[in-house]
Amino acid sequence: MFQASITSNRLLLLIPPKPVNTLHDAIILVIGGACAFLLAYLLTFGVRAVCYKLGWLDHPAARRVHTKAVPRLGGVAIFIAFVVASLIFYTPGSANELVIYWLLIAAGALMVLVHAYDDILGLKWLTKLLAQTIAVIVILGPWNGVFHGILLFTFNNPIGREMMQPGLPWYLQPTFFLFIHPPSPSPDFLPPITFAAIPAVLLTWFWTAGMMNTVNWIDGMDGLATGVVAIAGLFITLISFFLQQQSIAILAAIFTGAILGFLPHNWNPAKIFMGDTGAMFLGLCLAVLSVMGGAKLALALMVLGVPILDVAVVIINRIRRGQSPFHYDKTHLHHRLMATGLSVKQICYVIYGLAFVFGLLALSLSVIRNAHFFKLVGVGLVGVSMIVMIIWIDYRQRQRGVRIRLGGPEPSPAPETYYENAPDGTTADQHDPSAEYSSEAVEANQPRQNLFDGEHSPAQFPR
Repeated sequence: MFQASITSNRLLLLIPPKPVNTLHDAIILVIGGACAFLLAYLLTFGVRAVCYKLGWLDHPAARRVHTKAVPRLGGVAIFIAFVVASLIFYTPGSANELVIYWLLIAAGALMVLVHAYDDILGLKWLTKLLAQTIAVIVILGPWNGVFHGILLFTFNNPIGREMMQPGLPWYLQPTFFLFIHPPSPSPDFLPPITFAAIPAVLLTWFWTAGMMNTVNWIDGMDGLATGVVAIAGLFITLISFFLQQQSIAILAAIFTGAILGFLPHNWNPAKIFMGDTGAMFLGLCLAVLSVMGGAKLALALMVLGVPILDVAVVIINRIRRGQSPFHYDKTHLHHRLMATGLSVKQICYVIYGLAFVFGLLALSLSVIRNAHFFKLVGVGLVGVSMIVMIIWIDYRQRQRGVRIRLGGPEPSPAPETYYENAPDGTTADQHDPSAEYSSEAVEANQPRQNLFDGEHSPAQFPR
């Protein structure tokens, strides 16, 4: 059924069934990305209009900073643009890749539907986590006794030999296997559903759900998550193309184009938020695209390494202070950068810059043969950069007499959803010059709440 569907799409849309050369692939890649960009850009106007008409808005409130009602279903436009453009321009490179594509569409649709409901009416965090778990099961593709989708069970050994040789000790083997050993190194191998697959399933869940919530957590100010994910998508596109994975490169280009088409609407001051709808779909696509075809997991860790480490540090610090990991406070990296005096746009530029630099590093390493050790070093450099940034932030805060209060109170009984910046491009403390970067001003600069940052409130309907 899947093959018949894709064949009919090709005949209807006059797309050649098989790319003939690299130039043809590059043309399709550029046109597909541009089409996704245009679709997302135009569809966002429609989503904004519908949200205003139906009252699906994020209204100003005591704990919000923005002063005007703002729609927050921008993720719907990104999803539709991605689906439409990929159906037109994407030609799977193999039967298994085709199955993974449809599993991604199904899981993405689930995420969009569940979190659109959450953005409008609100859901408990446990319900959202359950939906994410179901989405992971969908992309695993478990039926007929095997996994047809993505499953993380092999890893390149950074200190291993380039080729498998008889008698090699396990720590020098080129590839580590997580309890699942294919009989031969075939790309068509489908892992069986057995008890031995449980660690791989849990790791896949951790990677996918973690990526979704990492994107959701950094979606704390205008354009931040959108730009960082777009940079990651761009480098996945380039690396896939250089590795001769043209079909995956085209799909990643379409994904990147859809995000960039939404970014002008989400740039500070934002006219629309992508909401949990967009954050979850973007995180899901990143998790899947970085696994499809292999060789891009290190890229995702390098480009998104700073946000990932930020999430880990915040959770660890909460636990060390005897607080729940779900406790809400103002210790995320963008909070700390704002406390140094940087504006919303400047903070985006800083984090964009880090993501772009590490993306370039990953791209340069991808063309080096057996560069697994250097990729590990690259991931380590991300950690070093995070440490240097924290030291610099702490120094700047001491200079300005501003310190982030680590043990902030739990959210009020009726928590709200909000962004740091007002629609006019100024932050809360900039509205009151006398309070600039005081402790109270830093407290006011709270990002919108996400899955594990306390209970999330729905959009409010006009009364």
